[in-house]
Amino acid sequence: MYTLPNLITIFRVLLIPVFVTVYFLDWRWAHEAGAFIFWLAAITDWFDGYLARRLKQSSAFGAFLDPVADKLIVAAALLMITHTYQTLWITIPAIILLSREVYVSSLREWMGQMGLSNNVKVSFVGKLKTTAQMLALIGLLSGMEYFLGFRIFWVSLGYILLYVATVLSLWSMWIYTVAAIPALTGKKTA
Repeated sequence: MYTLPNLITIFRVLLIPVFVTVYFLDWRWAHEAGAFIFWLAAITDWFDGYLARRLKQSSAFGAFLDPVADKLIVAAALLMITHTYQTLWITIPAIILLSREVYVSSLREWMGQMGLSNNVKVSFVGKLKTTAQMLALIGLLSGMEYFLGFRIFWVSLGYILLYVATVLSLWSMWIYTVAAIPALTGKKTA
């Protein structure tokens, strides 16, 4: 349980209250600092998986906690941007993304209970969705339009990537659903 990859995942879970607290501080750079903490968590997500494979330290605990940590911090970030921007242009994609996460997690759990978890393992489209979603959230959380006096477009890019992530989210959900249809209809496949 106390392998380096698992400790990194636990660190990511512990970052969640720090991330939320820092983001809502009454401080000029609070949003940027919160976005940085979110970025750090996103990097640790890649890093713990890499180390688990590289060091051959994959574990049942890590396989359970890693996706939970991801979903917790992403859900927090989605709620935070809906609070910050207070517009349907952010709220609707956030609801779609959160709903998809609950749906796919439930589908994976159910398929796993049937011994068919390989049918709904993470797809390339799912990985693209995660990348677009993380970059969108970093941009939107930061709220940065200017940096060192130069106009930058993190927020605009964040909006665009949020919609890209939403489309990819629906697409990957469709892929997983189609893969699960035989089991859902009673035609069990291996």
